[in-house]
Amino acid sequence: MLNLIKTTTAASVMALAAGAAFAQDYPSKPIEVIVGYSAGGGTDVMARTAAPFIEKYLGDGASLVVKNMPGASGQIGVTEAATADPDGYTLGTFNLPGMMARTIDREADYDRDSFTYLANVVNDPNVIVTTKGGGLDTIDKLVEEAKANPGAVTVGMSSLGGDDHFMLIKLQELTGAEFTIVPFKGSAPARTALMGGHVAMGILNISEVAEFQEELNVLGVATEERSDFAPDLPTFEEQGYDLINGSMRGFIAPAGLPEDVEAKLLDAFAQLETDEEFLEAMKATANPVEVVTGEEFKELTSDLYDLAKGVWEETPWN
Repeated sequence: MLNLIKTTTAASVMALAAGAAFAQDYPSKPIEVIVGYSAGGGTDVMARTAAPFIEKYLGDGASLVVKNMPGASGQIGVTEAATADPDGYTLGTFNLPGMMARTIDREADYDRDSFTYLANVVNDPNVIVTTKGGGLDTIDKLVEEAKANPGAVTVGMSSLGGDDHFMLIKLQELTGAEFTIVPFKGSAPARTALMGGHVAMGILNISEVAEFQEELNVLGVATEERSDFAPDLPTFEEQGYDLINGSMRGFIAPAGLPEDVEAKLLDAFAQLETDEEFLEAMKATANPVEVVTGEEFKELTSDLYDLAKGVWEETPWN
């Protein structure tokens, strides 16, 4: 019995030592960051902008490599991240409320407990945009056209069941207007289709249209107060429409990360909030920063899941 105790104790000490060594050496190889949308969209821009700063705070020559896996309204990418080995070498981007909506409107291989919640980084409000020369250059004109010709106004958006879709639902319920949805594999192709005149309007996020205001009509922003990124752009509330909506974007890892690795990642992400160079880089891409880490991020996800579930229960989706 004594020999068994000695053997077990020795094994435990070796395991603890190995775990400590793993955390101390982390990261010892490139870290893959999976983005479930096409390159050039808001989530992709956030990931690529944040990556070098996370590398800086992880230290030890850390390297983050962004991998785009678009499809199924972001579900393919987030599933890949959720089911990866929980070793800290696969991270994923996470959009709210969209990623939690994916667990309600269809079968999903993940749920709220499938992740290690690292940090929300962006809170990006919705905007409604229309094509130049199309005549629908105000929100009033847009609503009037959609009410006069139900279903005739086509709407490009990044996916079904995400913040863009929630915004359209709110608009339809508020006005009684009827639109036809044209979903894309991300905001970048939706914006391209809009600029090419293939859809009449788009619901995107402010960061996704900031550089294109000369090429599109931006009808309003879905915030309580005007955005610092577009101070001349009126809110919808100013125009008589009670529309407040947007996209939260952040980073997750698979559930079950080694505690020391999780702590190192959380510390790196937490430092983004006060990094002036990072804040300036995000400002240059019109991404409104709102850093929420760890358990607070998990609670935020749970709250938005409940919101998404309520929308699904009240809305005829098919």
